[in-house]
Amino acid sequence: MESLFFSGVFDLPWWGITAAALALTHITIISVTLFLHRHQAHHAMDLHPAVSHFFRFWLWLTTGMVTREWAAVHRKHHAKCDTPEDPHSPQMLGLNRVLWGGVFLYVREARKPETLARYGHGTPDDWLERNLYSRHQTLGLTLMGVMDIILFGIAPGALILLTQIVWIPFWAAGVINGIGHYWGYRHWSTPDASTNISPLGILIGGEELHNNHHAYPTSAKLSSKWYEFDIGWLYIRLLEALGLAKVKRVAPIPSFSKPKAVVDPQTLQAVIACRYDVLARYA
Repeated sequence: MESLFFSGVFDLPWWGITAAALALTHITIISVTLFLHRHQAHHAMDLHPAVSHFFRFWLWLTTGMVTREWAAVHRKHHAKCDTPEDPHSPQMLGLNRVLWGGVFLYVREARKPETLARYGHGTPDDWLERNLYSRHQTLGLTLMGVMDIILFGIAPGALILLTQIVWIPFWAAGVINGIGHYWGYRHWSTPDASTNISPLGILIGGEELHNNHHAYPTSAKLSSKWYEFDIGWLYIRLLEALGLAKVKRVAPIPSFSKPKAVVDPQTLQAVIACRYDVLARYA
């Protein structure tokens, strides 16, 4: 009986099972922040097709999320942020509802055809997406569960699968969308209530730096101060060094020149691009 419930290909001790669960969920977090968020929703970077498809396949296995749905809901969040039309604003719906029920708010919005039509453009629409990933969302989770049980045993594998299933709904749909618009510190005076939860963006792939993201949503880098760390940016730089990614945009860094008697178009453009930095320095 013991071997039935606690054996598998690897037959790991409890700390090995914990490490495996954290490693697998970390891959999922990186898939969300690099592929769904920075690459698909905001086009802040390009990914090599092989890397892009790996992330898409991994998310199908571990979350069942559809790229078009995720991008559409997130883009609407930015367009209607902290207003009654925001799909998941704790300022409108209350922190507890978003923190603990954010996944249900996401599913409700993802099922609206008008949201997908308005905000879901530019996402994958190939044969695999139409016939496998978007049509058979639970199949991926089923395959992941079978692999977890084969690799780690029945009881440990089931626990790892449960961890994988709840990880993104809690941390992304709950913590980022909830606490990230309710509590934390702010660098930038954005018109919404976004906050940076922690200066160390490790656990949620850098998404902890949420106020920075709302100030510069098309930036591939989420950290903006020397003491902030965005682990997602570290992975992007590694992929870029390997020729597997290309950064398209990052937050502007202001530079200063000698005073001018007349404001020219270049100066005006720089002030607009760096408007949050200008407000922070000179308000």
